[in-house]
Amino acid sequence: MTGKSPRPYGRGEYGNPTEAKFMIEARPFAALGKFRNDWLESYFHFSFAEYHDPRRMGVGSLRVWNDDTIKPGTGFDMHPHRDMEIITCMRSGAITHEDNAGNRGRTGAGEVQVMSAGTGIVHSEFNLETGDTTLVQIWIVPAETGVSPHWETRAFPQVEAAGSLCVLASGRANDDGALPIHQDAAVIATALTAGQRVSHGLAAGRFAYLVPTVGAVTVNGVRIDTRDGAAIADETQIVIEALEDAEIVLVDTV
Repeated sequence: MTGKSPRPYGRGEYGNPTEAKFMIEARPFAALGKFRNDWLESYFHFSFAEYHDPRRMGVGSLRVWNDDTIKPGTGFDMHPHRDMEIITCMRSGAITHEDNAGNRGRTGAGEVQVMSAGTGIVHSEFNLETGDTTLVQIWIVPAETGVSPHWETRAFPQVEAAGSLCVLASGRANDDGALPIHQDAAVIATALTAGQRVSHGLAAGRFAYLVPTVGAVTVNGVRIDTRDGAAIADETQIVIEALEDAEIVLVDTV
């Protein structure tokens, strides 16, 4: 196995929640921050590591949205995190997690992993598969610090998400069955066939960020292509329509 993290892990300066200066702001995949070496390719929707854009510091409590491809037999060696909710949505392949709390597990395609770093956790993430692993990793600033670290992974069958919104991780009340996080936020997914639509209500004062990991969609009429991002505020209803078969991940947060 090879590979060292190019990223500054651990507790950092995340700033204040982004003010709403958009209704629906499309962020093309080609314009995202980027890192590439011989084993890792990462695209950054928000400022991260060496990529810094003061206009892209997050949306509400959502601080990081990275789109990663990890070569087989490589990954991130042991590194620390603190006071951060880290949600990993697997697109293909698998990632194997190991940490200093004794947790070890494999999270595969279609599964979701949540790590609440809390008072501090040291972990590694490796692609032990024979092919590339692709994933979306989302960091959410918690509402409270100093909680006990927690790690959990779960499968969310595609059939449950098809044509409807499936809550993968949440700190909101009444989101039964979702993996827990320590913030009034939710990570939501859906799969749509071409021409199908789904809607999501967005309460006053909340933000959303949406990425079609597969396919192209419109969001309240604004076209968002594969792996583009859409930052959303001041919209009471988000209507997503698939222009082709699509899979979508959305974060709703304060």
